[in-house]
This record gives sequence, C-alpha cells and structure tokens, in this order.
Amino acid sequence: MKKGKFVHSQKDVPEALSPLLASLAEEYGSAAEGVGLVFERLPGNGSRVRVVREGRGYRIGFTSPTAAARGIGCALAGMEAEESLPFSVLGIMIDLSRNMTMTVPALKSWFRRLALAGYNMVMLYCEDTYVLEDEPVFGFMRGGYSAGEIRELDRCARDLGIELVGCIQTLGHMEQILRWSRYRPVRDTASVLLADRPETFSLIEKMLDFWSGALSSRRIHIGMDETHDLGRGVFLDRNGYERGFDIFNRHLARVDALCRERGLTPMIWSDMYFRLSNPEQEYYDCTSPIPDDVREAIPRDVQLVYWDYYHTDADFYAAMIRRHRELGFEPVMASGIWTWPTLWYDHGKTAETVPPCLDACRREHVKELIFTMWGDDGAFCDIDSALAGVFYAADQVWGGDGGARTAARFDAVCAPADYRAYLTAAKINAVRIGADGKKMKIFSSYLIWDDPLQGVAFFGYRRQDSRFDTDLLAELEKIRASLVPLTCGKDDGDLLHAGNIVDLLIGKLRFHAALADAYDRKDRDGLQEIAKKNVPELVASVRAFDASFRRQWMRSARPFGLERIQARNAALIARLEETAVRIGEFLDGAVPRIEELECRLPDRVPADNEDFARYALVSSGTGII
Repeated sequence: MKKGKFVHSQKDVPEALSPLLASLAEEYGSAAEGVGLVFERLPGNGSRVRVVREGRGYRIGFTSPTAAARGIGCALAGMEAEESLPFSVLGIMIDLSRNMTMTVPALKSWFRRLALAGYNMVMLYCEDTYVLEDEPVFGFMRGGYSAGEIRELDRCARDLGIELVGCIQTLGHMEQILRWSRYRPVRDTASVLLADRPETFSLIEKMLDFWSGALSSRRIHIGMDETHDLGRGVFLDRNGYERGFDIFNRHLARVDALCRERGLTPMIWSDMYFRLSNPEQEYYDCTSPIPDDVREAIPRDVQLVYWDYYHTDADFYAAMIRRHRELGFEPVMASGIWTWPTLWYDHGKTAETVPPCLDACRREHVKELIFTMWGDDGAFCDIDSALAGVFYAADQVWGGDGGARTAARFDAVCAPADYRAYLTAAKINAVRIGADGKKMKIFSSYLIWDDPLQGVAFFGYRRQDSRFDTDLLAELEKIRASLVPLTCGKDDGDLLHAGNIVDLLIGKLRFHAALADAYDRKDRDGLQEIAKKNVPELVASVRAFDASFRRQWMRSARPFGLERIQARNAALIARLEETAVRIGEFLDGAVPRIEELECRLPDRVPADNEDFARYALVSSGTGII
C-alpha cells in the first residue's frame, strides 16, 4: 500500500493553513498523481470539517486548522465526511521517560499523523529526559532532549495546529535522578522529592525555566501523581509526621507560584487528592470525603487531570468527573491507548475502555480530553503499532466508525502499515476466563521474559486456567496464519516484528508445557529432546525477536534504553542454555532432581498478573524501569 499524497494550488490556500500544508507536504505532498485539494472557511467556532468530492479532488470546508488537517486525512483516504470535534482539546501524551526517547524526526512524523487524525495537542512526558544547565547527571544516558530540540519540535507542532505541552514531574516519579548521590539533599524517598527544601525548589525552577523557554504553550503539566510515600522518608526523620494532604498542598502552592512567575498555568494528575482521603490510598474511591480545608487550599489556577485507563462503565467515569467538580475544578480527562505492559499495541483493552469514557465525557460536557500512551517496565511496545489505537480513538471522538473508514484513513496516512493487520497482531494480548470465572489478561511480555526453568508466569496462569496455554496456542496459530500473507513481499518491519513476537510466544508456551510434562513423568527421552532440539530452536527464536526488536527501536528511538531490553533477551538465552545444562546434569545422575521445576506455589496461594509481571521481569535480570 502506498502512502496518500495531495496537491493544491498555493494561491487558493487560506493564509492560516499555509504552515500546516507546508509541513504536511514534506511527507504527503508534491506528487503529480496526488489528490487535489481546495479549501473554504466554514462559519462558526470550534472544529468542524466538511469534505466533499469535487471533480478528481476534494473541497475541504473547515473552521480551524485542526479541522482542515482532519479533512486532509479524509481526502487522502478517498472519503467524504462531515464531522465535528466535541472537545476544545483532543490530545495525545507520549511517554518519553520509561527507557525510550523518540528521535526528533520520528516525533515530527508522529505529529503529522496526529494532525491528520484530528488531534490538536501533544504532551511530551519527560521525567528527567531533558538537559538542564549545570545538572550533568540529570537524564545522563537517558536520551535527554536539548532546549533547541524541543524548540524545533514546538515549531513543527505549531505549524500543524498542535499545542505542544511539557509533561514533567515536580514531586514523585523522580527515581531516575534520585539514585544519584548528587541529589541526596533533595531526596525524601527513593522516588519522591524532599518537600520544603530550598534545594528542591532550586531544581524545580531549572525544570520550569527549561520548558518555559523552549515551548510557546503557556501550559505545563507538573505531574505530582502516585506519591504514596510522601513525607515518610527523610522528611519524617527531620520533621516528624505531618498529614500528607498538608505537605502536598504546600508543595503544590510553591510550585504553582513558580509557574505563575514564568507565565505558566500548571496542571497536575488528580489522584493524590483521592488517595490521601482513604487508608488504602485507592484512587477510584467514590465515597471517602476530601476535607474542606484541603479542598480550599488547592490553588485555583491549577487544572486537575483525571486519569483512568481501566473502567468499562460510563457511569463510573461520570461519577468521578462529578467528584472533581465537587472539588471546584473542571477536570481534564485522560484515557489510555494501551501500550503497556505489552510488546504490541493492545487494541482489546483500548476498545474496552475508550468508548465508555467518551460516553461519560459527552454526557458530562467535559471540554478537554487526552489519551496517554505509557511505557511501563521498559517501553518495549513497538511504538508505531500504537498508531492503530491513535486513529481508532480519534475516530471514536470525531464520529468515525472504528472499522472500514478508520482502516481507510489509517492505511492512507500510515502506509505501508495496514490497520487490520495491526489489529490482528494486537490479539497476542489475550483474555481468558480463569477458574474463578473472572477475566484473566495474558500479556505477551510476561510470558516471553518468564524464566524458562522457574516459569512463574506460565504456572501462575495455569493455576488460574488449566487450559490457558493450549487455548492460547490455538489462538496464536491463527494469528500467525493471518499475518504470514500480510508480511510476504511487503516492506513493513512492524509486521515482521509482530510475527517474531508470535513465533517466540508459541515456542515459549510449547517449551514450558513440554518441560513440565516431561519432568513430571520423568520422561528421559522427552527431556533429552528438549535439551538437544527445543532449547536451540527457542534460542534461535529469541535471537530473531531480538534482531527485529532492535530494528523497530532504532527506527524511531534513540539508542539509550535499548541495552535494557537486549539484556533481558540475553538473560533469556542464558537461562535457556542453563536449562539444557540442568537437564543434562539430571539425566547423567549428577543431581537427583531439578529443584527449579519442583518449586511451585500451592494452589491455595493467590497470585495475579501483577505478581507475574514483577517476577517475570525481575527474574530477567533487569528489574522494573
């Protein structure tokens, strides 16, 4: 499939669209065979677009550059349309802190795709992945962006009608810098900054100066989420116990003042106001009251961002939106395009959570909506696979169908990528029904990096569903059969990587099952075949997966962080080879048993996906990132 191209007469282009068309033309323009475009302004405010076929081209009526860009996406796909954006802001947040930072060219290409899909805001989530003056280890070996690079991205975004917003952290999630002894004076706990310290605010001032100077937007997201142990480390040792609400609000008030000094309007993740109201620190608690003095102390110019990537009930979203308004704030809604903790975009989870969230936002007349794409535990999801979710979510908002029209738009804008093929690959993240009748999510990453001998994830899933591996194998075989004709003769590295993920998953599942079965039956011939044949075959699959992973990583990302994933893959190979050695020792009589294969949790001990994730990734030798 070829990428869509357009042509237009420069003299007929409204001045407001010139920067947009010039930027898009770098990838989608200047082709003699491209679709012809003419533009006209429509009356009214907001973002509304009308695309009508006219001769061999399209006439695009628009009320804003965002609408015009959306209309160009429709024309490239060969579609007429009449659509409107029900929100003033439709944004994407890209996680650039969980081990992976995208290159500047890759981000620019993403910005163009986002514009054509109908987005008008992008947040760059950077905990420490930017360069601060006189802070040499801030973001050291983390692929940090210079102020010049952020300014370059800002210019590109502005041309496309996109507001580029810095999304940083000014309290928690700072473990990457706090591990350095240089930052001991500002460390409360392993991930939380020390409140009330002049040194802390001096560092935060440098952060704010960086983003204030690099971006034209006067909004900034200052984070402050998930500070579960706020005030319970060095702060407690020095000051004794103080109510978390008070520490939090005092710190926020100071950072808010620093923002206002720079002409910035801050927003924060809202969870801590709800977590600190109940002893379990549960975010989605709809009953525990937030004290009046706490509510009154929240700075009035701060925006609260309600993040929720999990619920499937529109009424729940609506109730939480109303809880934010009871605090006196109009919330920004943050839903999720699921890129974690999976090797490929998870369409099932996205399609399960986005529609009810949008339903609630429309009912409650929410004005601003963003979709987050997190990279928990290493950012090992093929980032471009998430474009399928980006276009799906945009169409859900603008009024598309999520089906044939979404596929046509995606294929025209993201070629040679294929929407239906990407959704086929997304099925590697399976859902099974456990023995307790509850849904059980099976993530590819847990099984791939599960230790071959210990098999904590494999046996954990089996305890919940004794047939999980056989049923999943049947599904994976169907996925592989569907992907093969889609990859043959096509230059789409993403799908080739997806095929390697599927091959490795199939091999890993068969390996665990065969090893457990052969050892339990003391089948010496079976164990011998595993050591001599299955282990080398699986090692070859890991090497193929490692190679395609590197290709897709280096296509879009800076090299920093790749070493963590390569270390996981190398550890997996080493452990597979150790498995063969252990089998040989057992068959030779050097050891009476293989202890790792006999060390299993009893059925009465509960275990969930979080247990599997933590153990599988920690056992790979690289820990949680």
